[in-house]
Amino acid sequence: MLKMVFFTLLMTWGVGSWFSVQFSMFLGAFMFTFCGLSEFFWGGLSSSLGVDFVGYILIMLSFWIMGLVCSASQKISDLNNFPSPFLLMCVLLTLSLVLTFSSVDYLTFYIFFESSLIPTMVLILGWGYQPERLQAGVYMLFYTLFASLPLLVSLMMLYATGGTLVMSLVSVKAGSGFLSCIWYFCTIFAFVVKLPVFLVHLWLPKAHVEAPVAGSMVLAGVLLKLGGYGLLRVSGIFVGAANSFSSLWVSLGVAGGVLVSLICLRQTDIKALIAFSSVAHMGLVLAGVSTLSVWGISGAVVVMVGHGLCSSGLFCLANVVYERVGSRSLYISKGLLNFMPSMALWWFLLSIGNMAAPPSLNLLGEIELITSVVSWSSLSIISIALLSFFSVSYSLYMYSLSQHGKYFSSVFSCCSGKVREYLVMMLHWLPLNILILKSSYLVY
Repeated sequence: MLKMVFFTLLMTWGVGSWFSVQFSMFLGAFMFTFCGLSEFFWGGLSSSLGVDFVGYILIMLSFWIMGLVCSASQKISDLNNFPSPFLLMCVLLTLSLVLTFSSVDYLTFYIFFESSLIPTMVLILGWGYQPERLQAGVYMLFYTLFASLPLLVSLMMLYATGGTLVMSLVSVKAGSGFLSCIWYFCTIFAFVVKLPVFLVHLWLPKAHVEAPVAGSMVLAGVLLKLGGYGLLRVSGIFVGAANSFSSLWVSLGVAGGVLVSLICLRQTDIKALIAFSSVAHMGLVLAGVSTLSVWGISGAVVVMVGHGLCSSGLFCLANVVYERVGSRSLYISKGLLNFMPSMALWWFLLSIGNMAAPPSLNLLGEIELITSVVSWSSLSIISIALLSFFSVSYSLYMYSLSQHGKYFSSVFSCCSGKVREYLVMMLHWLPLNILILKSSYLVY
Protein backbone atom coordinates (compact mmCIF):
# COMPACT_ATOMS: atom_id res chain seq x y z
CA MET A 1 0.00 0.00 0.00
CA LEU A 2 2.83 2.40 0.84
CA LYS A 3 4.44 1.82 -2.55
CA MET A 4 1.15 2.73 -4.19
CA VAL A 5 1.02 5.97 -2.19
CA PHE A 6 4.60 6.88 -3.19
CA PHE A 7 3.89 6.08 -6.83
CA THR A 8 0.78 8.27 -6.77
CA LEU A 9 2.72 11.19 -5.25
CA LEU A 10 5.56 11.00 -7.77
CA MET A 11 3.24 10.57 -10.73
CA THR A 12 1.06 13.52 -9.78
CA TRP A 13 4.11 15.73 -9.35
CA GLY A 14 5.31 14.58 -12.75
CA VAL A 15 2.02 15.73 -14.25
CA GLY A 16 2.82 19.17 -12.82
CA SER A 17 -0.73 20.10 -11.93
CA TRP A 18 -1.19 21.97 -8.66
CA PHE A 19 -4.58 20.37 -8.18
CA SER A 20 -3.24 16.86 -8.83
CA VAL A 21 -0.67 17.17 -6.03
CA GLN A 22 -3.33 18.45 -3.61
CA PHE A 23 -5.60 15.59 -4.62
CA SER A 24 -2.88 12.99 -4.09
CA MET A 25 -2.14 14.33 -0.57
CA PHE A 26 -5.78 14.07 0.50
CA LEU A 27 -6.04 10.70 -1.25
CA GLY A 28 -3.12 9.43 0.83
CA ALA A 29 -4.86 10.59 4.02
CA PHE A 30 -8.09 8.80 3.06
CA MET A 31 -6.22 5.63 2.06
CA PHE A 32 -4.63 5.44 5.50
CA THR A 33 -8.00 6.19 7.09
CA PHE A 34 -9.66 3.21 5.44
CA CYS A 35 -6.69 0.93 6.13
CA GLY A 36 -6.65 1.79 9.83
CA LEU A 37 -5.32 -0.38 12.58
CA SER A 38 -7.78 -1.79 15.08
CA GLU A 39 -5.24 -2.60 17.80
CA PHE A 40 -1.90 -1.30 19.01
CA PHE A 41 0.54 -3.42 17.01
CA TRP A 42 3.08 -3.14 14.22
CA GLY A 43 1.34 -3.33 10.87
CA GLY A 44 3.35 -4.03 7.74
CA LEU A 45 3.14 -1.40 5.01
CA SER A 46 5.83 -3.01 2.88
CA SER A 47 8.72 -5.46 3.21
CA SER A 48 10.80 -3.14 5.42
CA LEU A 49 8.33 -0.54 6.71
CA GLY A 50 5.53 -0.66 9.23
CA VAL A 51 3.51 1.47 11.58
CA ASP A 52 2.03 1.18 15.00
CA PHE A 53 -0.87 3.28 16.22
CA VAL A 54 1.12 6.49 16.80
CA GLY A 55 2.87 6.32 13.44
CA TYR A 56 -0.42 5.61 11.70
CA ILE A 57 -2.03 8.74 13.18
CA LEU A 58 0.94 10.96 12.36
CA ILE A 59 1.16 9.69 8.77
CA MET A 60 -2.48 10.64 8.26
CA LEU A 61 -1.75 14.05 9.79
CA SER A 62 1.24 14.49 7.44
CA PHE A 63 -0.80 13.82 4.31
CA TRP A 64 -3.64 16.05 5.52
CA ILE A 65 -1.40 19.01 6.42
CA MET A 66 0.58 18.77 3.19
CA GLY A 67 -2.63 18.83 1.18
CA LEU A 68 -3.70 21.95 3.05
CA VAL A 69 -0.23 23.45 2.49
CA CYS A 70 -0.67 23.19 -1.27
CA SER A 71 -4.15 24.75 -1.00
CA ALA A 72 -2.93 27.64 1.15
CA SER A 73 0.05 28.35 -1.14
CA GLN A 74 -2.05 29.00 -4.25
CA LYS A 75 -0.45 32.44 -4.60
CA ILE A 76 2.85 30.78 -5.59
CA SER A 77 1.07 29.24 -8.57
CA ASP A 78 -0.82 32.45 -9.39
CA LEU A 79 2.36 34.55 -9.42
CA ASN A 80 4.33 31.78 -11.19
CA ASN A 81 6.91 31.93 -8.40
CA PHE A 82 8.69 28.67 -9.35
CA PRO A 83 5.66 26.45 -8.69
CA SER A 84 7.26 23.19 -9.95
CA PRO A 85 10.23 23.28 -7.54
CA PHE A 86 7.80 24.18 -4.77
CA LEU A 87 5.67 21.12 -5.52
CA LEU A 88 8.81 18.99 -5.68
CA MET A 89 9.85 20.16 -2.21
CA CYS A 90 6.37 19.42 -0.86
CA VAL A 91 6.39 15.90 -2.32
CA LEU A 92 9.92 15.20 -1.03
CA LEU A 93 8.98 16.49 2.41
CA THR A 94 5.88 14.30 2.46
CA LEU A 95 7.92 11.24 1.47
CA SER A 96 10.52 11.89 4.18
CA LEU A 97 7.82 12.35 6.83
CA VAL A 98 5.93 9.20 5.86
CA LEU A 99 9.15 7.18 5.80
CA THR A 100 10.15 8.59 9.19
CA PHE A 101 6.87 7.63 10.83
CA SER A 102 6.87 4.17 9.21
CA SER A 103 10.48 3.16 9.93
CA VAL A 104 10.91 0.03 12.03
CA ASP A 105 14.68 0.46 12.28
CA TYR A 106 16.38 3.17 14.31
CA LEU A 107 19.00 3.91 11.65
CA THR A 108 16.48 4.40 8.83
CA PHE A 109 14.42 6.47 11.26
CA TYR A 110 17.46 8.67 11.90
CA ILE A 111 18.21 9.07 8.17
CA PHE A 112 14.68 10.12 7.25
CA PHE A 113 14.36 12.19 10.44
CA GLU A 114 17.31 14.29 9.27
CA SER A 115 16.33 14.29 5.60
CA SER A 116 13.12 16.20 6.39
CA LEU A 117 15.34 19.16 7.30
CA ILE A 118 16.53 19.70 3.71
CA PRO A 119 13.15 20.36 1.96
CA THR A 120 12.07 22.52 4.91
CA MET A 121 15.21 24.65 4.66
CA VAL A 122 14.77 24.98 0.89
CA LEU A 123 11.17 26.17 1.45
CA ILE A 124 12.36 28.82 3.93
CA LEU A 125 15.32 30.01 1.85
CA GLY A 126 13.55 29.85 -1.50
CA TRP A 127 10.09 31.21 -0.77
CA GLY A 128 10.60 33.20 2.46
CA TYR A 129 9.67 36.86 2.65
CA GLN A 130 12.56 38.76 4.25
CA PRO A 131 16.37 38.72 3.83
CA GLU A 132 16.59 37.47 7.44
CA ARG A 133 15.41 34.08 6.20
CA LEU A 134 19.08 33.20 5.59
CA GLN A 135 19.83 33.66 9.28
CA ALA A 136 16.70 31.71 10.22
CA GLY A 137 17.70 28.83 7.95
CA VAL A 138 21.20 28.71 9.40
CA TYR A 139 19.77 28.75 12.94
CA MET A 140 17.49 25.83 12.17
CA LEU A 141 20.20 23.86 10.36
CA PHE A 142 22.86 24.17 13.04
CA TYR A 143 20.55 23.68 16.01
CA THR A 144 19.27 20.45 14.46
CA LEU A 145 22.62 19.13 13.24
CA PHE A 146 24.41 19.94 16.50
CA ALA A 147 21.80 17.98 18.42
CA SER A 148 21.54 15.05 16.00
CA LEU A 149 25.21 14.03 15.80
CA PRO A 150 25.19 12.63 19.39
CA LEU A 151 22.09 10.64 18.41
CA LEU A 152 24.01 8.95 15.57
CA VAL A 153 26.84 8.01 17.95
CA SER A 154 24.28 6.69 20.43
CA LEU A 155 22.66 4.50 17.77
CA MET A 156 26.08 3.07 16.84
CA MET A 157 26.68 2.19 20.49
CA LEU A 158 23.22 0.65 20.68
CA TYR A 159 24.03 -1.56 17.69
CA ALA A 160 27.42 -2.49 19.15
CA THR A 161 25.88 -3.64 22.42
CA GLY A 162 22.66 -5.23 21.18
CA GLY A 163 23.51 -6.36 17.63
CA THR A 164 20.33 -4.90 16.14
CA LEU A 165 18.57 -1.58 15.64
CA VAL A 166 15.09 -2.95 14.92
CA MET A 167 12.76 -1.10 17.29
CA SER A 168 10.91 -4.15 18.54
CA LEU A 169 14.13 -6.18 19.06
CA VAL A 170 16.41 -3.68 20.80
CA SER A 171 17.23 -5.08 24.21
CA VAL A 172 16.80 -2.88 27.26
CA LYS A 173 20.16 -3.11 28.99
CA ALA A 174 20.83 0.51 29.92
CA GLY A 175 20.76 1.11 33.67
CA SER A 176 20.97 4.30 35.68
CA GLY A 177 24.76 4.68 35.98
CA PHE A 178 26.82 7.68 34.91
CA LEU A 179 27.62 6.36 31.43
CA SER A 180 24.00 5.35 30.90
CA CYS A 181 22.90 8.88 31.81
CA ILE A 182 25.30 10.39 29.25
CA TRP A 183 24.09 7.86 26.69
CA TYR A 184 20.50 8.76 27.53
CA PHE A 185 21.08 12.51 27.08
CA CYS A 186 22.93 11.97 23.79
CA THR A 187 19.97 9.97 22.51
CA ILE A 188 17.12 12.30 23.42
CA PHE A 189 18.86 15.66 22.88
CA ALA A 190 18.01 15.65 19.16
CA PHE A 191 14.32 15.11 19.90
CA VAL A 192 14.30 17.71 22.69
CA VAL A 193 15.62 20.32 20.23
CA LYS A 194 13.21 19.24 17.52
CA LEU A 195 10.20 19.37 19.88
CA PRO A 196 11.43 22.14 20.87
CA VAL A 197 11.85 22.50 24.62
CA PHE A 198 12.37 25.81 26.40
CA LEU A 199 16.08 26.83 26.41
CA VAL A 200 16.70 25.21 23.00
CA HIS A 201 13.71 26.77 21.25
CA LEU A 202 15.26 29.91 19.74
CA TRP A 203 15.42 28.47 16.22
CA LEU A 204 11.66 27.94 16.04
CA PRO A 205 10.35 31.57 16.22
CA LYS A 206 13.00 32.70 13.73
CA ALA A 207 12.12 29.90 11.31
CA HIS A 208 8.39 30.57 11.63
CA VAL A 209 8.63 34.32 11.16
CA GLU A 210 10.80 34.11 8.06
CA ALA A 211 9.18 31.03 6.48
CA PRO A 212 6.42 31.22 3.87
CA VAL A 213 3.00 29.98 4.83
CA ALA A 214 3.91 26.49 3.60
CA GLY A 215 6.99 26.34 5.82
CA SER A 216 5.11 27.61 8.86
CA MET A 217 2.23 25.17 8.39
CA VAL A 218 4.55 22.20 7.94
CA LEU A 219 6.76 23.20 10.88
CA ALA A 220 3.82 23.64 13.25
CA GLY A 221 1.67 20.85 11.83
CA VAL A 222 4.08 17.95 11.44
CA LEU A 223 7.79 18.66 11.96
CA LEU A 224 7.48 19.50 15.66
CA LYS A 225 5.77 16.13 16.11
CA LEU A 226 8.98 14.39 15.00
CA GLY A 227 10.46 15.34 18.37
CA GLY A 228 7.57 13.92 20.36
CA TYR A 229 7.47 10.80 18.19
CA GLY A 230 11.20 10.26 18.71
CA LEU A 231 10.84 10.64 22.47
CA LEU A 232 8.12 7.99 22.45
CA ARG A 233 10.31 5.66 20.40
CA VAL A 234 13.44 5.85 22.59
CA SER A 235 11.82 6.21 26.03
CA GLY A 236 11.58 2.45 26.44
CA ILE A 237 15.31 1.86 25.95
CA PHE A 238 16.57 3.92 28.89
CA VAL A 239 13.93 3.21 31.52
CA GLY A 240 16.30 3.64 34.46
CA ALA A 241 17.73 6.97 33.29
CA ALA A 242 14.29 8.17 32.18
CA ASN A 243 12.89 7.55 35.66
CA SER A 244 15.87 9.32 37.24
CA PHE A 245 15.52 12.46 35.11
CA SER A 246 11.73 12.59 34.78
CA SER A 247 11.56 15.35 37.40
CA LEU A 248 13.98 17.44 35.33
CA TRP A 249 11.94 17.14 32.14
CA VAL A 250 8.56 17.64 33.81
CA SER A 251 9.85 20.76 35.59
CA LEU A 252 11.47 22.12 32.43
CA GLY A 253 8.39 21.44 30.34
CA VAL A 254 5.86 22.98 32.69
CA ALA A 255 7.95 25.90 34.01
CA GLY A 256 9.30 26.60 30.51
CA GLY A 257 5.74 26.63 29.20
CA VAL A 258 4.77 29.27 31.78
CA LEU A 259 7.75 31.48 30.88
CA VAL A 260 7.11 31.15 27.14
CA SER A 261 3.43 32.00 27.74
CA LEU A 262 4.58 35.25 29.38
CA ILE A 263 6.75 35.93 26.31
CA CYS A 264 3.64 35.40 24.14
CA LEU A 265 1.83 38.20 25.99
CA ARG A 266 4.39 40.79 24.85
CA GLN A 267 4.59 39.77 21.19
CA THR A 268 3.51 42.18 18.47
CA ASP A 269 4.18 39.83 15.53
CA ILE A 270 1.28 37.44 14.88
CA LYS A 271 3.48 34.61 13.59
CA ALA A 272 5.95 34.99 16.47
CA LEU A 273 3.07 34.78 18.96
CA ILE A 274 1.74 31.58 17.39
CA ALA A 275 5.26 30.13 17.25
CA PHE A 276 5.92 30.80 20.94
CA SER A 277 2.54 29.31 21.81
CA SER A 278 3.70 26.13 20.06
CA VAL A 279 6.70 25.99 22.41
CA ALA A 280 4.34 26.29 25.42
CA HIS A 281 2.13 23.44 24.17
CA MET A 282 5.10 21.21 23.40
CA GLY A 283 6.42 21.83 26.93
CA LEU A 284 3.28 20.21 28.29
CA VAL A 285 3.75 17.32 25.83
CA LEU A 286 7.29 16.80 27.14
CA ALA A 287 5.99 16.75 30.71
CA GLY A 288 3.37 14.14 29.83
CA VAL A 289 5.82 11.87 27.99
CA SER A 290 8.34 12.17 30.86
CA THR A 291 5.87 10.79 33.39
CA LEU A 292 6.06 7.45 31.49
CA SER A 293 2.38 6.83 32.25
CA VAL A 294 -0.30 5.59 29.87
CA TRP A 295 -2.34 8.78 30.23
CA GLY A 296 0.71 10.97 29.74
CA ILE A 297 1.74 9.25 26.51
CA SER A 298 -1.84 9.09 25.23
CA GLY A 299 -2.44 12.78 26.03
CA ALA A 300 0.83 13.71 24.32
CA VAL A 301 -0.30 12.02 21.10
CA VAL A 302 -3.72 13.71 21.23
CA VAL A 303 -2.21 17.16 21.88
CA MET A 304 0.29 16.67 19.04
CA VAL A 305 -2.53 15.96 16.59
CA GLY A 306 -4.77 18.74 17.91
CA HIS A 307 -1.95 21.28 18.01
CA GLY A 308 -0.89 20.33 14.49
CA LEU A 309 -4.34 21.15 13.10
CA CYS A 310 -4.97 24.25 15.23
CA SER A 311 -1.56 25.90 14.90
CA SER A 312 -1.39 25.21 11.17
CA GLY A 313 -4.78 26.90 10.75
CA LEU A 314 -3.65 29.94 12.74
CA PHE A 315 -0.55 30.33 10.56
CA CYS A 316 -2.78 30.10 7.49
CA LEU A 317 -4.98 32.87 8.91
CA ALA A 318 -1.91 34.99 9.62
CA ASN A 319 -0.88 34.55 5.99
CA VAL A 320 -4.34 35.65 4.80
CA VAL A 321 -3.94 38.86 6.82
CA TYR A 322 -0.39 39.37 5.54
CA GLU A 323 -1.55 39.08 1.92
CA ARG A 324 -4.22 41.77 2.53
CA VAL A 325 -2.47 44.22 4.83
CA GLY A 326 1.17 43.59 4.01
CA SER A 327 2.24 43.37 7.66
CA ARG A 328 2.24 40.82 10.47
CA SER A 329 2.27 43.45 13.21
CA LEU A 330 -0.69 43.40 15.58
CA TYR A 331 -0.53 47.20 15.76
CA ILE A 332 -1.02 47.56 12.00
CA SER A 333 -3.25 44.56 11.24
CA LYS A 334 -5.78 45.27 13.99
CA GLY A 335 -9.47 46.00 13.54
CA LEU A 336 -9.80 43.16 11.03
CA LEU A 337 -13.40 42.68 12.07
CA ASN A 338 -14.26 45.93 10.24
CA PHE A 339 -13.25 44.84 6.75
CA MET A 340 -12.92 41.03 7.06
CA PRO A 341 -15.97 40.16 9.20
CA SER A 342 -16.52 36.64 7.88
CA MET A 343 -12.88 35.69 8.47
CA ALA A 344 -13.22 36.78 12.11
CA LEU A 345 -15.33 33.68 12.75
CA TRP A 346 -12.37 31.45 11.88
CA TRP A 347 -10.07 33.58 14.02
CA PHE A 348 -12.44 32.99 16.93
CA LEU A 349 -12.89 29.25 16.34
CA LEU A 350 -9.17 28.55 16.00
CA SER A 351 -8.25 30.86 18.89
CA ILE A 352 -10.56 29.02 21.28
CA GLY A 353 -9.18 25.77 19.91
CA ASN A 354 -5.70 27.03 20.79
CA MET A 355 -6.82 27.63 24.38
CA ALA A 356 -8.26 24.06 24.56
CA ALA A 357 -11.94 24.97 24.62
CA PRO A 358 -14.47 22.19 24.08
CA PRO A 359 -15.04 20.23 21.91
CA SER A 360 -11.52 20.40 20.45
CA LEU A 361 -8.93 17.64 20.60
CA ASN A 362 -6.69 19.98 22.60
CA LEU A 363 -9.17 19.79 25.48
CA LEU A 364 -9.10 15.99 25.56
CA GLY A 365 -5.31 15.88 25.35
CA GLU A 366 -4.73 18.55 27.97
CA ILE A 367 -7.12 16.84 30.40
CA GLU A 368 -5.05 13.66 30.05
CA LEU A 369 -1.74 15.51 30.32
CA ILE A 370 -2.81 17.59 33.32
CA THR A 371 -4.11 14.47 35.08
CA SER A 372 -0.91 12.53 34.44
CA VAL A 373 1.40 15.36 35.54
CA VAL A 374 -0.61 16.22 38.66
CA SER A 375 -0.85 12.54 39.66
CA TRP A 376 2.92 12.29 39.18
CA SER A 377 3.50 15.25 41.53
CA SER A 378 0.79 17.28 43.26
CA LEU A 379 3.23 20.20 43.56
CA SER A 380 3.09 20.72 39.80
CA ILE A 381 -0.55 21.82 40.00
CA ILE A 382 0.57 25.43 40.55
CA SER A 383 2.60 25.58 37.34
CA ILE A 384 -0.10 23.68 35.44
CA ALA A 385 -2.73 26.21 36.59
CA LEU A 386 -0.52 29.13 35.49
CA LEU A 387 0.15 27.46 32.15
CA SER A 388 -3.57 26.94 31.49
CA PHE A 389 -4.40 30.49 32.56
CA PHE A 390 -1.75 32.11 30.37
CA SER A 391 -2.74 29.88 27.46
CA VAL A 392 -6.19 31.44 27.56
CA SER A 393 -4.65 34.89 28.10
CA TYR A 394 -2.43 35.01 25.02
CA SER A 395 -5.11 33.41 22.82
CA LEU A 396 -7.61 36.09 23.85
CA TYR A 397 -4.90 38.75 23.49
CA MET A 398 -4.21 37.65 19.91
CA TYR A 399 -7.88 37.50 18.97
CA SER A 400 -8.99 40.75 20.59
CA LEU A 401 -6.04 42.86 19.43
CA SER A 402 -6.23 41.59 15.85
CA GLN A 403 -10.02 41.80 15.41
CA HIS A 404 -11.02 44.88 17.43
CA GLY A 405 -9.90 48.48 17.44
CA LYS A 406 -9.45 51.07 14.70
CA TYR A 407 -8.13 49.48 11.53
CA PHE A 408 -5.09 50.72 9.65
CA SER A 409 -6.02 53.85 7.68
CA SER A 410 -4.18 52.88 4.48
CA VAL A 411 -6.44 49.85 3.95
CA PHE A 412 -9.40 51.11 1.94
CA SER A 413 -10.78 47.90 0.52
CA CYS A 414 -9.83 44.25 0.26
CA CYS A 415 -11.35 40.85 -0.37
CA SER A 416 -12.92 39.53 2.83
CA GLY A 417 -12.09 35.96 1.91
CA LYS A 418 -12.02 33.53 -0.99
CA VAL A 419 -13.77 30.19 -1.18
CA ARG A 420 -10.40 28.42 -1.18
CA GLU A 421 -9.39 30.13 2.06
CA TYR A 422 -12.67 29.28 3.77
CA LEU A 423 -12.26 25.67 2.62
CA VAL A 424 -8.73 25.49 4.06
CA MET A 425 -9.98 26.92 7.37
CA MET A 426 -12.83 24.44 7.53
CA LEU A 427 -10.52 21.50 6.78
CA HIS A 428 -8.36 22.59 9.72
CA TRP A 429 -11.21 23.16 12.13
CA LEU A 430 -13.47 20.22 11.28
CA PRO A 431 -11.06 17.36 12.16
CA LEU A 432 -9.93 19.30 15.24
CA ASN A 433 -13.46 19.23 16.68
CA ILE A 434 -15.00 16.15 15.06
CA LEU A 435 -12.28 13.63 16.01
CA ILE A 436 -13.19 13.95 19.69
CA LEU A 437 -16.42 12.10 18.87
CA LYS A 438 -14.31 9.06 18.06
CA SER A 439 -11.58 9.57 20.61
CA SER A 440 -11.15 5.83 21.09
CA TYR A 441 -8.94 5.89 17.99
CA LEU A 442 -6.62 8.37 19.70
CA VAL A 443 -6.77 7.31 23.36
CA TYR A 444 -5.34 3.93 24.36
